[in-house]
Amino acid sequence: MSKISVIIQREYSTRVRKKSFIIMTILAPLLMAAIFIVPTLIMTNESQEFKKIAVVEDGSDLFREAIPSTDDAEFVYLENVDIDEIKSNFSEAGYYGILYISPLVVNVPNAVQLISKKQPPLNLTTYISSVMEKEIEKQKLLAYDIENLDEILKNVRSRVSIQTIRIDDAGEVKETSTGVAMVMAYLGGFLMYMLVFIFGSQVMRGVIEEKTNRVVEVLVSSVKPVELMMGKIIGIALVGLTQFLIWIALTIGVATVLTKVIASKSETVIETVQSMPQSIVSGELNEQMSQASAQQASLNPQLAELMGILKTLKNQSWGLILFSFIFYFLSGYLLYASIFAAIGSAVDNETETQQFMLPVTIPIILALMVAMGTMQNPESSLAFWFSIIPLTSPIVMMARIPFEVPAWELALSMGLMVVTFVAFVWMAAKIYRTGILMYGKKTSYKELWKWLKYKG
Repeated sequence: MSKISVIIQREYSTRVRKKSFIIMTILAPLLMAAIFIVPTLIMTNESQEFKKIAVVEDGSDLFREAIPSTDDAEFVYLENVDIDEIKSNFSEAGYYGILYISPLVVNVPNAVQLISKKQPPLNLTTYISSVMEKEIEKQKLLAYDIENLDEILKNVRSRVSIQTIRIDDAGEVKETSTGVAMVMAYLGGFLMYMLVFIFGSQVMRGVIEEKTNRVVEVLVSSVKPVELMMGKIIGIALVGLTQFLIWIALTIGVATVLTKVIASKSETVIETVQSMPQSIVSGELNEQMSQASAQQASLNPQLAELMGILKTLKNQSWGLILFSFIFYFLSGYLLYASIFAAIGSAVDNETETQQFMLPVTIPIILALMVAMGTMQNPESSLAFWFSIIPLTSPIVMMARIPFEVPAWELALSMGLMVVTFVAFVWMAAKIYRTGILMYGKKTSYKELWKWLKYKG
């Protein structure tokens, strides 16, 4: 055991001191954030080009001045123009495009055309569709000859935000959020996939490198091949665990700062409400405070939404999530790292690993695909079985845990995971002890089976 600890210490200290480890430890959270933020910014980033759009109605003025101009688009209504003629020269006239509206749009949804030489951005087409839908609804209501229709529509326009409440078997009530749970499920599954695959591949590359350089021949003269394999696997596991704990600390720090900023803004809201003139009648005071709160919420919907997200995050079972993540990372890593170590010992270079990598990567990729579907339906039979099967459970179960998995399912999954990774480590050790000193021979699955049955 002392020899294994020496190998673990060597693997750990060598990798932690590398510049690549330090850089990736700092940059990885930023890269993970960029994966979510950058696509959102690209999708929501409005073009800097100001769009002047000619609006042409075919034989009517039903939608005249119905589409208000925005900061990046101006809608110019043209009269008595031939659509075919303006199509040929709208760009020369300074227009980005032509919005052609047919009278049939009242009954035919696609009777509107946006003609342009460029592909119009999604936010522009969505804006036009939304405005025209409301205008058509208004025109249809006008046909019923309703007085003060504009004021009625303004008063009845409402916004509904559904707050989900979960009651557990003990009767405890918690505010939850399906959106927050889906994001956490995605993060948990994707992060588990990345860590298991990346650090498992490092084990394989390390074994191949030592075998190619003949360093392993010197090492096995002092330690058993199985001790060498376990020392390498555990050492890299501790490197991954260290990196993960640093990420957790950085995340907590950022969340703490963000919470304080939100709290300071919330205190400003409270001070504004408390500075209102006191009323003698208690009911009137409560009514004023309610109105002030409603006004503040309407003026700062993003702030209110962010406060709700932080409150929901606080209600998550972080102890269970962190424990489960560490358990599934260690067990999933040990399972796949032992396979990668066996593959690395059976080949002479990375090119030869391709024939063995496909059966290993298929369960990982399938698990990631199921985990993405789990966000929509965490109670499906597919999600259940993939969270129980050891080869896929580390990724899929981490995607289910934010949705509150029953205790017996979690216990069953963990129990099977322990039994399976012990079995895989035992089989990998039998392959490793034979393959690590085997050179110049192309290994096949038949050869690996012989090594597994070898009793020497």
